[in-house]
Amino acid sequence: MAKRDYYDVLGINKGANSQEIKSAYRKLAVKYHPDKNPGDKVAEDKFKEASEAYGILSDKGKKENYDNFGHAAFENNGGGQGGFGGFSGSDFSDIFEDFFGDFGGGRRGNRRNTNNRGSDLRYDLSITLEEAYLGKKQNIQFSSSDKCNTCKGNGSKPGHTADRCTYCGGHGKVRSNQGFFTVQQTCPQCSGSGEEITNPCNDCNGTGNKQTSKKISVTIPKGVDDGTRIRLAGKGEAGTRGGANGDLYLFINVKSHDLFKRSDVNLFFEFPISIADAALGTTIEIPTIDGKKAKIKIPDGTQDGKQFRLKGKGMPFMRRGDYGDLYVQVKTEVPVYLNKEQKDLLERFRKIENEKSNPSIRKFFEKAKSFWKS
Repeated sequence: MAKRDYYDVLGINKGANSQEIKSAYRKLAVKYHPDKNPGDKVAEDKFKEASEAYGILSDKGKKENYDNFGHAAFENNGGGQGGFGGFSGSDFSDIFEDFFGDFGGGRRGNRRNTNNRGSDLRYDLSITLEEAYLGKKQNIQFSSSDKCNTCKGNGSKPGHTADRCTYCGGHGKVRSNQGFFTVQQTCPQCSGSGEEITNPCNDCNGTGNKQTSKKISVTIPKGVDDGTRIRLAGKGEAGTRGGANGDLYLFINVKSHDLFKRSDVNLFFEFPISIADAALGTTIEIPTIDGKKAKIKIPDGTQDGKQFRLKGKGMPFMRRGDYGDLYVQVKTEVPVYLNKEQKDLLERFRKIENEKSNPSIRKFFEKAKSFWKS
């Protein structure tokens, strides 16, 4: 069964603002929520339908695509395509350990150097839609800290080593009694490393790192979308005193295209045709994102806004071998600056056209007549 128009589902007009959209959805959600209608399949379907409509119309980008292309904008939707990995969050068990020490019995092992991990870096990379289609390898250059070559990252002068921290005795943690609890915290003097640099390296001042310019090659997978985040493990700032390197995150920006609009893996564009071609039919040749051409047969009587689908001519799925579709919407152009011959021909056509030639006009006037009579 064909999907209902999302605006009809929410009972609003196309010009509704975000607050009106939200208010309309809230009313339907309250009315048809499964908790208020247990076992009612109709109510459940209406709730799902309203939620789907709200999910599209409440998102500015999705709403624009829907307004332009209707439900076709979301066909072949492969789901969200996030980046390769995310920013790592803290482990809750680590939080408990910092406050309560050996919570629950055994230790988790030596966690020294955890706090010395290098910082994560962000790199914004802009690519074209064609590059997103094909994928690419690109060299990027950025400034980052790296291990000092003089001290090999340990922070001490050559021939010297770090001493055991005098504050924590080399444990990297200090404990104190607070009422019934023994509180364990990271040593404030050595920052958890358990070591002190007493003979700092002259080149890095004991940090073990030096600022440098890095150049690396990165692979952008085909099908990547705007906003995709790619994680390059260990390519961020160097850790201090033996700490692990941070990560580098590439944030992809796909530039807008002069011809094509993108929605997930589907592509859309408008192709202008003349009134004569729309009425009599023709064959048009269109560009495709892979740099080739495709032909579409326009049947006679094609109306303005008619969509034609070219299967498999859209963007590639990132983790699959298939492709989305290309939707071509014809836009009938009314001629301007007519010469006398053209005007004469159109006047002649107007005199001989009949109701069968313009069924929509005939239906409109039938409705209008009944309205005027009432």
